[in-house]
Amino acid sequence: MNERAAGILMPISSLPSEYGIGCFSKSAYEFVDWLREAGQSYWQILPLGPTSYGDSPYQSFSTFAGNPYFISLDELIEEKVLTREECDKVNWGTTKNKVDYEKIYKGRYPLLRKAYERSNISENPDYQKFVAENNWWLADYALFMAVKARFDDVEWTKWAEDIRLRWNNAMDYYREELYYDIEFQQYMQFKFHEQWMKLKNYANSKGIKIIGDIPIYVAMDSADAWAHPELFQLDSENVPVAVAGCPPDGFSATGQLWGNPLYRWDYHRSTGYEWWISRLRYVFNMYDVVRIDHFRGFDEYFSIPYEAENAIGGHWEKGPGIDLFRKVEQALGWKPVIAEDLGYVTDSVRDMVRDSGFPGMKVLEFAFDSRDSGCANDYLPHNYPVNSVAYTGTHDNETIVGWWSSITKDEQKLAREYLCDQATPDKELYKSFISLIMRSSAKLCVIPMQDYLGLDNKSRINTPSTVGKNWKWRVNTRQLSVKLQKEIYGMALRYGRMNWNDSI
Repeated sequence: MNERAAGILMPISSLPSEYGIGCFSKSAYEFVDWLREAGQSYWQILPLGPTSYGDSPYQSFSTFAGNPYFISLDELIEEKVLTREECDKVNWGTTKNKVDYEKIYKGRYPLLRKAYERSNISENPDYQKFVAENNWWLADYALFMAVKARFDDVEWTKWAEDIRLRWNNAMDYYREELYYDIEFQQYMQFKFHEQWMKLKNYANSKGIKIIGDIPIYVAMDSADAWAHPELFQLDSENVPVAVAGCPPDGFSATGQLWGNPLYRWDYHRSTGYEWWISRLRYVFNMYDVVRIDHFRGFDEYFSIPYEAENAIGGHWEKGPGIDLFRKVEQALGWKPVIAEDLGYVTDSVRDMVRDSGFPGMKVLEFAFDSRDSGCANDYLPHNYPVNSVAYTGTHDNETIVGWWSSITKDEQKLAREYLCDQATPDKELYKSFISLIMRSSAKLCVIPMQDYLGLDNKSRINTPSTVGKNWKWRVNTRQLSVKLQKEIYGMALRYGRMNWNDSI
């Protein structure tokens, strides 16, 4: 991206819709129109993969598959494979501003199964083409999910030995035994892909580019780990030797124990990073720009002994470094990536980000820590380089309103002195912080939707190291007002971030 631009961060799940969770329905297209009229050039979303226990988009059953929750039931009604009455009689939850994942799980899959059974999908040439073109990942994923359902949804590491270790006779048996369950999984992926690409193409036609997000790691309970154990640090029984996480930091005193299997980087290197090249080729078809979460893990990754209770006993190991991205560029050409380089950043991480040419991230909420209040703090907006993407906060942070109420009086004093603003009431100060990073030198500025709305931490997306209350927030159509749209448009215009036809 050569010129200044602005975007908004909001997950697909947070869109308004009639059926319990944001999806690829009419509301998504209306939000694209709203972004355009608000002078925005980018819509950043969270990972789109199918989620497991905990509902985190960063713990998915597949790095390639899409989340069936996002399939628009309205479109299936239009296709006459579902009825409005069938969808309306499902209990989607009691509040429209929160996702009730238990009710979504119980309500949506039976509807999608009905749609599949009525679709006569096997005779659809578009479906046949999709299956043929994506068989390299879809066959394993569909079988994985079908077998998983047969075993009452337990993790694949607890399946019967023959299918857990993918013995040929077991694979043949389950492919035949679960034929229609496998086809159902393929049908859902076809509808997801069809609807997502339609929405993405619409956004692009309106001058809005999609920033997708991929985790550096895959989940242990995933088709990726089951089908390709050679890619990961697993023993002969496919049990992890060590797992991923990060050391103690400002988010957690005991660190974060993610539990993802770690990559066997020597094996990846021996294949010329074939799997990573395939993964990135695929996601660049899905998105216009890709944010890679935990980018520093390519330089060094935190290895935690398997079955540890927390991350305190972990240690750092060397990753593939810039070599991976050189090989990716050789195979795919230059691709637009945002490097999530937050947390404890070493000189070698800085060197890798610089050598890659990718913009790193700058988060305003990290700027006014009283322990690091010098003018050289990388997160103070006057220090943002042009080749960076500025945020008030990310999906892992408090909202800017929640953050302001949680920091110390000394930190609030530092922030007001930096703003040269002692007069703005606390409840309006979020607008000053947004303006502050919008006028920075960073070429792209992305603001979470909650921050434009001035919402507190009740609307937070995620609190790291917690389970059960995350990934639930939803916006309502009333909040997406013309008044707010005009305010955002004015800010984009004022700070020279009206840039619909550029690319990062």
